[in-house]
Amino acid sequence: MIFLFPTFLAALLATAVPVIIHLFNFRRTRRVMFTNVAFLKQVNTTTSSFRRLKHWLILAARILFVTFLVLAFAQPVIPSRNGVGFDGRGVTSVYLDNSLSLQNELDNKRSLDVAAAAVENLLSVFPNATNLQLITNDFGSDEHALATTSQVRERLAGVDFAQTPRTFESILRRQQSLAASHSSGRNQLFWISDFQKSTAGELNRLRLDSTNRLLIVPVQAKATQNVLVDSVWLNTPFVRDMQPNRLSVTLRNTGREAVENLSVKLLLDEAQVAAQPVTIPAQGSVTTVFGFTVRGKGYKRGRLTFDDSPITFDNDHYFVLNAAPSIPVLHLYGQKSSAGYVENAFGNDSLFTRRSLPASNADPGLIRAASLVILEGVGQVEGTLRSSLETFVRGGGSLLVIPSAQPDAAGYTSFLGALGVRVAGVNAPTEVQPLAELSKQNPFFADLFENTTQRDPLTMPAANSVLNWQVPGEKLLTFRDGRPYLTQSRAGQGTVYIQAAPLEPAFGDFARNALFVPVLYKIAALSVRQEPLAYSFRENTLSLEVPGAAPNAIFKLRQGKLELIPVQRLVGNRLTLELPKANQLNEGQTLESGYYELTLNGRTQRVLAFNHDDAESLMEFYSPEELKRIFAGQKNVQVFDNLAGGDFVREFREQNIGVSLWKYCLLAALAFLLTEVLLIRLMKG
Repeated sequence: MIFLFPTFLAALLATAVPVIIHLFNFRRTRRVMFTNVAFLKQVNTTTSSFRRLKHWLILAARILFVTFLVLAFAQPVIPSRNGVGFDGRGVTSVYLDNSLSLQNELDNKRSLDVAAAAVENLLSVFPNATNLQLITNDFGSDEHALATTSQVRERLAGVDFAQTPRTFESILRRQQSLAASHSSGRNQLFWISDFQKSTAGELNRLRLDSTNRLLIVPVQAKATQNVLVDSVWLNTPFVRDMQPNRLSVTLRNTGREAVENLSVKLLLDEAQVAAQPVTIPAQGSVTTVFGFTVRGKGYKRGRLTFDDSPITFDNDHYFVLNAAPSIPVLHLYGQKSSAGYVENAFGNDSLFTRRSLPASNADPGLIRAASLVILEGVGQVEGTLRSSLETFVRGGGSLLVIPSAQPDAAGYTSFLGALGVRVAGVNAPTEVQPLAELSKQNPFFADLFENTTQRDPLTMPAANSVLNWQVPGEKLLTFRDGRPYLTQSRAGQGTVYIQAAPLEPAFGDFARNALFVPVLYKIAALSVRQEPLAYSFRENTLSLEVPGAAPNAIFKLRQGKLELIPVQRLVGNRLTLELPKANQLNEGQTLESGYYELTLNGRTQRVLAFNHDDAESLMEFYSPEELKRIFAGQKNVQVFDNLAGGDFVREFREQNIGVSLWKYCLLAALAFLLTEVLLIRLMKG
């Protein structure tokens, strides 16, 4: 026989209390006067012997009552043939998986309810325990302290779904660290989970030390039909108001059966703007396109929604559209074209905010705030202008270089070389030559011809070349002999466009050709730094553009009554935010899917959309057999098969505890207490 909680045996010292009471019984006796002395002696002899026996019996009853009461708390057991896996000095730590995947159903019950019932049944094995821990995906502060059985039951009643999935590596690390701070013996770690494959992590890499024992209780959820939004993107760089826009959506079916005619709705600011039925093959995906029109500028809150049961947490996908954003274009010139081609091109569209000024007066702040910088007719790029442009491009900006009639060869070689473009030389003006036909399959030109019915070849402009360079990127326009006229290349996070000649008529008619304005607009449109339409909670950091923010500005995230101040860093116009983890939130705070406002000094700067991790939507689970194979080499890991009803607890008792005797000890204690009462009441004299 062994004891689950041997520390309670120290309370056996309490058996000394009735002994002390017996030895030092100072109860006063009452004097009784008798007329016959002989009769008095006979009565005294008989009563003294009887009372001595009575006192010894009462003493024994009291000692046995205290002894069996202490044994009941120490919980003696007769070990099973496999031996007992528990040490009363250790911590019993129970992990209850409350991730969103437990919305799945098992025997017409939510998997989370089934798992919580298993924890409740497990607590019946430890009715008087004081060294329990209940851990969930919330990673709350109340998990750091040991709890009694009743305290764990109270917490269990309030467990709800958590927004953050956890890998079992992080669960094990948390259980071991918490148990080590409270335990001097061998710890028992329980995992009660559906063991979703997409969020479990690498189970085969987990190793348990000899001071712990892991007992795995899988909630045997079945792979369930589920549809999720895989990705959402705009077919154009930005949304134009009062014009047709298109949104592409990829839907994925994780089930083994096809989904027929699923109605998918597109809502903007909670008003339905489009809907269409979608058929998705089994374990496949399909991409569909929604056409829509918006009115007015600003942030539009979008939502894709459909009805897909029983997994419902991913039936809504949130995103944000920035309608008709203002694209800042900075025009820096040295030798400006006499006809003002650049100014005229951007002056006729409210989408662009153009500012033109001499390159010698360029302010680094204006360069940082621009999306596109057009450098026209500057003979030599040096000093502050050069360093500002290099920083601008590497940080994600777009630069269009239109050379002067006589560019400085050494200066351009050095400047463009720092951006990854090798200048081969500077040419003297020659006779203009027609440019080669452009490719409509080129992504740069693709949407320029989508709505045209023109079948005849375009009239291409004629030009000559002032600059020669080796193209590290893509040729957009070329001469017929293959020499570049307009190229696009990456530099850091930004883009560099280089044109071979100025815009003056002496160097060709490109500025007067029908291609000029569309090409210029496309370069400006592509200069908009594309940011995701939505973010996932699995992303730890976000990088956002916040023009004009003060260096010491403090941004907040707000959703309804929830307001957070995330860890943040502001460098120039780029704000980096670190999302708080679940254990960093205050009591009652949760990060839920939906829209969040980025505020500064109480004013909304941007609207962001967040969605759950897609991994939670993949309904594939480890079976008990798979878990047994994974942990086959570890003797201190046990995997149970059956969670239904009380089978799990019965199997657990048989294999790990054996026959528990604490109930019999409690009954014995009550029996001896009753014996004491009967001895006092019935044995007179």
